[in-house]
Amino acid sequence: MFKSLVESVGQLGHAVLDSNPEGILIADQNGNIVYVNKSYTLICRNNGQERVGQNILTTNPNGALTEVLVTGQPVYDKKHVPPGAHTEVISNAFPIQIDNQLVGAIVYFREAGEEIRLIDKLAKGRENTGLLPGRSEQVGKAGYNFDTIAGQNQYLKKAIGLARRVAQTDSTVLLRGASGTGKQLFAEAIHNDSNRRHQPFIHVNCAAIPDNLLESEFFGYEKGSFTGAVQRKIGTFELAAQGTIFLDEIGDMDLRLQAKLLQVLQNGTFRRLGGIKEIKVNTRVIAATNRNLEELITRELFRKDLYYRLNVVSIEIPSLRERIDDIPLIVGALLPQINFRVGRAIKGLEDKAQAKLVNYCWPGNVRELENVLEKAVTLCEGEWIKADDISLSPLPSREPNSIMPLEELERLMISRALQRFGSSVIGKKEAARALGISLTTLYNKLRKL
Repeated sequence: MFKSLVESVGQLGHAVLDSNPEGILIADQNGNIVYVNKSYTLICRNNGQERVGQNILTTNPNGALTEVLVTGQPVYDKKHVPPGAHTEVISNAFPIQIDNQLVGAIVYFREAGEEIRLIDKLAKGRENTGLLPGRSEQVGKAGYNFDTIAGQNQYLKKAIGLARRVAQTDSTVLLRGASGTGKQLFAEAIHNDSNRRHQPFIHVNCAAIPDNLLESEFFGYEKGSFTGAVQRKIGTFELAAQGTIFLDEIGDMDLRLQAKLLQVLQNGTFRRLGGIKEIKVNTRVIAATNRNLEELITRELFRKDLYYRLNVVSIEIPSLRERIDDIPLIVGALLPQINFRVGRAIKGLEDKAQAKLVNYCWPGNVRELENVLEKAVTLCEGEWIKADDISLSPLPSREPNSIMPLEELERLMISRALQRFGSSVIGKKEAARALGISLTTLYNKLRKL
């Protein structure tokens, strides 16, 4: 019935849809694709008509159209790569109802790069400025929300509950937890649940950018401020105006830059590198760390006043070891994504395989679990993952009396130290101190391992 309804739109209706610069797909309530416009082919660079007749629930289980059909609710600004496409898109999808009954859904999408070009144009129009090199990939909308966080564990639910409440405010948030626990996921969910959801979300990894470039990365620079500064450039704080900036690995930030960040948090103002003008900006800050900031303060590696400004609301994200009961739910959420990514159709895990996952200590948390699952999906010969398909690092299980070779114990301790203190130069120094070895010895062992 729905397909005949689409066909009844006629040539004029199809011409209108085909003239839309956005890609458009329409599916019935069962997920069967009944219409694809011409812009789909231009954006995705493949034949859109080949999608007609396919089932969106199977071909793109994590797309915006699927989400609408499953939830019955609109979806805004969802980023993903369509099946067979070679570019990331940003989608808005809506349910189609007749007599209050869901009969299908429609999705509109544009190439993600177009959003970057619009922001570039806006920035140049306001101040005749451009973006810092390498900034484009960090501009855009956050892709996760609280509903995408899989788990029912009491510690996780407590963290989500606190995050939901703070999302309704503009308070600065400090996310704490080991590497791989999902701090970025929480940051994006907070942004998407706030009144800034339609503004930029920018992720900056403070440990991945050299200290001498961080200041220009954050605050931009004026023309002529240093050799090679041939034009004014805006930084991430200006780019994230009215939106959210996510400062990942905040514990690895240079002390000098910490002072400038403190000024932004206190006054909402800063100066570009080489500039004299105070620039006022309204940007929410969410910070994250896997390090012990209190210990860094005692060692004079982190400013106490900045710590108090960042620690307005602190959310502790539990490790996977603390929520082993969530593993089946997490696997269920990850498996469709991995199937799509590697082109498989694995149905699930056998009981022994699931037991193997539950009895592992997971030092790498959810990120490690996803990597283990992807390898199992890739190498699995049947439709169900068996215990033998799961390859785990030779780390101790949850059994307290387990014994392991000394070499593997050394590997475990080094891994834990780096997870706690970070992999930056400062982090490695702290890890070496905690392990009771020199920094040179640590580097030698890392090369060996």
